[in-house]
Amino acid sequence: MIVATAGHVDHGKTALIRALTGVDTDRLPEEKRRGISIDLGFAYWRPAADALVGFVDVPGHERFVRNMLAGVCGIDAVLVVVAADDGVMPQTVEHLQIIQLLAVERGVAVINKIDRVPAERVEEVAANLRALLAHTGIADIEILPVSATTGAGLEALRTALASMAKSAARQAEGGRPFRFAVDRAFSIAGAGTVVTGTVFSGKAAQGDKLVLTPSGIAVRVRGMQKDGKPALAAVAGERCALNLADVDLARASRGDWLVAEALHAPTSRMDVRLSVLHSEARPLEHWTPVHLHHGAGDVIARVALKGGIAPGTSAIAQLIMDEPIAALHGDRFVIRDQSALRTIGGGRVIDPLAPRRSRDRAQRAAQLEAIETDDAQKALVALRGVSPDGIDMAWFARVFQLGQERVAAMADAAGLVILGTVALPRAACDAMAHAVVRALEEFHAKSPQAPGMELAALRVPRPLQALLRTIPGVEVTGSTVRLRRHVATDNPGDERTWTRIRPVLDRAGFNGLTVAELAAAAKVAEAELRDFFFRKAKTGEVVKVSAARFYLRGTLARFGAIVQATSQAVPGGRFTAAQVRDRTDIGRTRVIEILECFDRMGITRRAGDLRTMGKGFNVVLGEKR
Repeated sequence: MIVATAGHVDHGKTALIRALTGVDTDRLPEEKRRGISIDLGFAYWRPAADALVGFVDVPGHERFVRNMLAGVCGIDAVLVVVAADDGVMPQTVEHLQIIQLLAVERGVAVINKIDRVPAERVEEVAANLRALLAHTGIADIEILPVSATTGAGLEALRTALASMAKSAARQAEGGRPFRFAVDRAFSIAGAGTVVTGTVFSGKAAQGDKLVLTPSGIAVRVRGMQKDGKPALAAVAGERCALNLADVDLARASRGDWLVAEALHAPTSRMDVRLSVLHSEARPLEHWTPVHLHHGAGDVIARVALKGGIAPGTSAIAQLIMDEPIAALHGDRFVIRDQSALRTIGGGRVIDPLAPRRSRDRAQRAAQLEAIETDDAQKALVALRGVSPDGIDMAWFARVFQLGQERVAAMADAAGLVILGTVALPRAACDAMAHAVVRALEEFHAKSPQAPGMELAALRVPRPLQALLRTIPGVEVTGSTVRLRRHVATDNPGDERTWTRIRPVLDRAGFNGLTVAELAAAAKVAEAELRDFFFRKAKTGEVVKVSAARFYLRGTLARFGAIVQATSQAVPGGRFTAAQVRDRTDIGRTRVIEILECFDRMGITRRAGDLRTMGKGFNVVLGEKR
């Protein structure tokens, strides 16, 4: 369990951690000199053999709220500290506002320095603190009187923390990718770059390859420590230090994330649910510049919204960052004013991959409402009803961090069919498939000589066009759609033409005849014959070898047998057009023309003046006849 302190400067947070763990979390010389915490401090306490509590001691001074925010990302609970003599102070209030915005739901509060005041003062401060907590998600936490100096009440605090650690135990979520928020980066002689932080999800082990994001640098985990001791793995809910290979210290810093490669998706624009604090004097307006605190990082952003957000309310907004961050769906964030002097509000990321603008604002709002949940299956079902153009499943998988198999199973359960990357309702797909088949049947009956129906004439909505290639018995060629059973030359007129043409083509052999020569021989108009050949080629009975010549498939199969025999007779199977010509009774020009057709069909492969066999000719053309 990870616990962060919260409270005003000089209320004894560091002294309390030292009394609990024996560790002085003030490590900087300036902290020692001034007697206040400036940066984050860390300590560990093991209440039982199978339990470990990691403390993050945050600075309480208003000038160091940025550092405080870096320390409270990913925590499981908060330790609220209020001095009995001072009572509730400004940073007590702001820290609790931040804890509320980050949705921390566990904690314990202490009234420290009780040795300095009478009992009635302790009761007064406790009452004030309880009133302050009443408006937060930790309204019912225990409030314990303690003294870090004398040790009074520490045993009760240890008991409360141990109980909380037991109830807050987290598992590495089943199959979720690794994600780690970096809050410190430094270098150790002989080891190189080291980062410390909190594991948000998944598990990582020594030797794992990860990505430092948003920079995209690939790194390897050389080693790791937990509680100052070497460790082999780290899981969600733990703090640890990772020694990284393949990255210089200058490229790693607070605010970065270490993630599995699948989670590397930097964003500069995200749609969020944004809440504004009750304490704000005026509504948050469109295009307000803010400091965005996400994870352990801090970047400048603009708030884009329609209208404003009144104090104490929330609304959907878009955050546009000056530099990319590594946000994911469900992440919590805090915003402070442009001068970083006060906390304005915060919220939750809905879509970390937000579009620049949406043509249909109402539809986009409905889609954001649908995915504003941690239940991906529930979100998918809701999206089905508000996505007339289909659901982009690549986007959906990114938003909810899902693998392809899981996405496919969820789509099936939601009654969706995935076509390419778009998912559409199964019922709509079935209805459209039946409509397409009926339309093609009517078209073929009215225009038997047409090779197919133009796609535009079908008037299939763009999202459903990918469906055409999945309908049994339907074939799409370029912009033409037809039923596979339809033969454009299966009519009396074309049969008479074929009866006259086929014997002429057969006698022509490997030399073949041009369309003009065939038209003259069969006494058929050339334009009519050319149209006939293009339609006949779709049946596979003839093959277009060049712009002017069509061959019977059987004739080309016989030629293929000759080419194969030529290849088998030469070293390495590499042959020339001249070697094929020597085995036929036709000229080199005609041989090259047919070989180039074979190249296009994959039967042969050309490299300079030499060729080798590719696909078996009988696979493409059938056995020679």
